[in-house]
Amino acid sequence: MLSEKGKYASATENRRFVWTEIVWPLILELNDVAFTLKQYQKKRDEVCTPKKINNGVTSRGLVSLMQKEILLKEDHLYSIHYRLIPYMRLKADCDYATAVHEVRIK
Repeated sequence: MLSEKGKYASATENRRFVWTEIVWPLILELNDVAFTLKQYQKKRDEVCTPKKINNGVTSRGLVSLMQKEILLKEDHLYSIHYRLIPYMRLKADCDYATAVHEVRIK
């Protein structure tokens, strides 16, 4: 029997997917702390079209990453939290759990 996920599990899954499959690879690809919506959409389409993933999932995931302050938005630019910049510079794998942990350390 399949059980439906609760809204919190679903939100976490959306955030994790968007971070792991779209945002972090895009950051490493660009070698920059920021990206435009157009760059994000191009990467999203590359990832989601072959997998037939709905844009609603990714848009909710992106908004959720901003709510968690992993991503910050200013005008037309999205940028990663400053504590994640060293990972980008090292071209290190920064999974969702690491990103959340780094951002929560104050």
